Amino acid sequence: MKLCASLLAVLLLMPLAVRTEQTSPGAGPVIVLETVKGVIEIETYPEEAPKTVAHVLALVKKGFYNGLRFHRAEPGFVIQIGDPQTRDMTKQSSWGTGNSGAPVGVAEITKKRRHGPGAVGMAHSGSAKDAASQFYITLRAAPSLDGRFAVFGKVIKGLDVAAKIQKADVLKKASVRE
Repeated sequence: MKLCASLLAVLLLMPLAVRTEQTSPGAGPVIVLETVKGVIEIETYPEEAPKTVAHVLALVKKGFYNGLRFHRAEPGFVIQIGDPQTRDMTKQSSWGTGNSGAPVGVAEITKKRRHGPGAVGMAHSGSAKDAASQFYITLRAAPSLDGRFAVFGKVIKGLDVAAKIQKADVLKKASVRE
């Protein structure tokens, strides 16, 4: 018991930057995004969005996102990635229109997960079931997106990094930590 109390005291005194971020109850694997601006870690919510989480994890594991550029970066609002056309700077005028070619196939929108700061959701061009590979990170609360897009994760580390992302910044590597 004394050891637990001592450990707790040490953790509470430790600076926030040194602490390891903890995932929420029910969270699944963590997606790690190694960007040119730093690392972003995203907890996933397989209980609320099982097919979406499985779909994105499969894309991450096969290296789909490696080398892509963020095609949308609206300061103080959102950043977005997932269009394979962003590997080609000559196609910049059509960035945001491409995807993996295989949609999730369901709209896993839940009232439990809202668009607060750091929410990670699937982008789509009209129907949530057609979301394929593009996802976004909200930089602030965005309640206007609630009920329209499936939130499948949340940034648990690196929201400050996400806020520094600019259009055309590269995602060097995406990986999964089980």
